[in-house]
Amino acid sequence: MQRYFINEPFTEHDEAVLQGENYKHIIRVMRMTEGGQIIVVNNEGAFITTIQEITDDQIHVKKEGEALPSNELPVHITIANGLAKGDKHDLIVQKGTELGMSKVILFKAERSIVKWDDKKGKKRIERLQKIAHQAAEQCHRTVIPTIENPLTVKQLIMESEKYDVCLFADEEAAKQDNRPRLADRVRELKPNDNVLIVFGPEGGLSRDEATSLQAANFLPVALGPRILRTETAPLYFLSAVSYAFE
Repeated sequence: MQRYFINEPFTEHDEAVLQGENYKHIIRVMRMTEGGQIIVVNNEGAFITTIQEITDDQIHVKKEGEALPSNELPVHITIANGLAKGDKHDLIVQKGTELGMSKVILFKAERSIVKWDDKKGKKRIERLQKIAHQAAEQCHRTVIPTIENPLTVKQLIMESEKYDVCLFADEEAAKQDNRPRLADRVRELKPNDNVLIVFGPEGGLSRDEATSLQAANFLPVALGPRILRTETAPLYFLSAVSYAFE
């Protein structure tokens, strides 16, 4: 059953209105009519609804029964990713949404080849947010991950104060015999923890950045003996968390 996100709550009569892109998709793509059923998701949860009325620009639906079971990852994961080339962030956002992440924060790393253009940046964030929205619908999420504007490393460290656990993927730590294993870091997580994990761009984090993160109480984590691409590493971490908790 097709799933649609809205920002408004249901009325006291368990009714809601869909319009805009939701309206276009339901009418033009799905070709649904009155009496058909869709899943509507808002801050209250995900609900099966029945289409009551279709006007020229709105679809009126009525909620049927209680909220569907949530399938959200029990741990709230924010991925902080150094600005990378090409469409790598598209992949991270799409697959990261499927794997249960809560948020993506881009940051300006020392080794980032890409330079952020503020004029074009707004459209870029909108594009990534749309990718997250579509992926959330496809994989039946009840939450759409948010995409944050790029921060500096210093701003990222300040942002980390909001989190219960802060980690960073460290290539150098992975070379050590007593490396901080991913399995051990994941085992220390608890349900409902807010976790921030930092991944460098192509070329990884610089040693100065790694030192700054450790000084701010970020814990290093090794993602195994192989060097992973910047778009692979976050998905590897999310998969490990999903395996441990789900």
